[in-house]
Amino acid sequence: MFGTFAARPPEEGYDLIVLGGHVIDGSGNPWFAADIGIRGDRITAIGMLDRSRAKRTIDASGMTVAPGFIDMLGQSEYAVLADGRALSKLSQGITSEITGEGESAAPQTPRTIEALRGELMRYGITIDWNDLDEYFHRVEKKGCAINLGTYVGATQVRQAVIGADDREPTNAEVQEMKRLVAEAMRDGAIGLSSALIYPPASYAKTEELIELAKIAGMYGGIYATHLRSEGQAEMEAISEAIRVGREAHVPVEIFHLKASGQPRWGAMPQIVGAIQTARSSGVDVAADMYPYLAGVTALASALPPWVANGGEQKMLERLHDPKMRRQIKNEMAVQSHEWENMYLNSGGAEGITISWVIQPALTFLEGKTLATVAKSEEKDPLDVLIDIVIADKARTGALYFLANESDLEVGLKQTWTSIGLDSNEMSLDGPLFKGHPHPRAFGSMPRFLGHYVRERRLVSLEDAIRKITSLPAQRVRLQDRGLLRNGFYADLTIFDPARIEDKATYDRPTQVSVGVEYVIVNGSVAFEHGHLTGILAGRPLRGPGWKQSPVDPLELRNH
Repeated sequence: MFGTFAARPPEEGYDLIVLGGHVIDGSGNPWFAADIGIRGDRITAIGMLDRSRAKRTIDASGMTVAPGFIDMLGQSEYAVLADGRALSKLSQGITSEITGEGESAAPQTPRTIEALRGELMRYGITIDWNDLDEYFHRVEKKGCAINLGTYVGATQVRQAVIGADDREPTNAEVQEMKRLVAEAMRDGAIGLSSALIYPPASYAKTEELIELAKIAGMYGGIYATHLRSEGQAEMEAISEAIRVGREAHVPVEIFHLKASGQPRWGAMPQIVGAIQTARSSGVDVAADMYPYLAGVTALASALPPWVANGGEQKMLERLHDPKMRRQIKNEMAVQSHEWENMYLNSGGAEGITISWVIQPALTFLEGKTLATVAKSEEKDPLDVLIDIVIADKARTGALYFLANESDLEVGLKQTWTSIGLDSNEMSLDGPLFKGHPHPRAFGSMPRFLGHYVRERRLVSLEDAIRKITSLPAQRVRLQDRGLLRNGFYADLTIFDPARIEDKATYDRPTQVSVGVEYVIVNGSVAFEHGHLTGILAGRPLRGPGWKQSPVDPLELRNH
């Protein structure tokens, strides 16, 4: 460790030197004064370099120099192909993103491509790849401002093999799903992911997930999950995730941990206790969070899961049927232990805000609560919800106000929680721009460091940096990232700890944060003084199974 310091600079110069900053190296150790020398894409010296030659120097006096922040859950697998500038990520200090929540960029088959056609047509994206290796090559060819790693989605392989039907796979289908997971792991996936409240993912049984997770584990991957419930049945859902980890012998990552729904507010200590107990028993369980009280997902996700059985067209047909519509409304009006009632978990129509729509005629809805729309149209809020889903062909996004502040702070304080935006990268113009996204897209990291660390003092700045750098790198087993070390990739974020602050709000969500002065990706300055430089230096982040020898098919069947 002491060898990372350069008491005397080498004779040859550097491409870039960062001078005079307070270095927080990502380990959790206290800051120290040092300069950082970079050649190419690597850190090559940490020490006193003020007399060294460099093509460029950055004066970091009065600022914190940290490893580039890692977004533990993004949604940018297709966004980077439409617009790889990544302003929303870089302006927060994010240099790397992990994506693929249940669904993933690969594998692709005619069945999965058809399910995505409507969404991707808006961005002009054509899926011309089948496997993850081909996808990564497509990203490299297009160019991207940040590094991108991905899970292989359990939903993705299920859709590829059996589609959107609510049924158990046959043994032959399970073997094919396992083969696809193994292929993705060899192509660089970092593990298996699931998103179990969304159909058709919710149709998968625990045993199916265990079988797939075993394959990911054989290639060094982890299992990450959007729990089957974050509401009434959350404790059972946590037990399911722990069971997958224990029986598949893989680490477990819980996506966007929360206690969802007003009746459950105050439950976070119990949730933390269950995770701590699992960790004490030897199961490697951790979680990521976003520092906001609202979540965002499809408005159609508020419907009972059976409504989506068979896919989007079947869903719309059911919503048009008066008898089924009455049944749907009756089920949504009461809490259930069997499915995630996001309508009631948000406190009803007042707690749901329309975030984005696809049909131009519906843009007037963006930013309005469901209650406001229902009042103006003099309709029952559930009828309005269903009408919007039909009119926008199930593409509408909505903010759901699900959590409370006390639970959020309890979670953020845990040593094993990191930060994930749960949002794709975007800019303030171009094909990805949305007028009313969730503010987490532009504000998560500065909100965490500004509000919760500097103002609320939940954790020290050094530990906060650890939670968004080395901890996520360790979780997904990234090589040579997440720490400021000699020989590591030169991903750096330079920010003013006294000034870093989120500006995005629920009313004005596309406001760029302040306080991040420079962001360096693989040795290249990608963001400085509030502006993109236009350099697309990001790279695919391939997992530990990349290029491993294939596992024997007999061994796949035996796991």
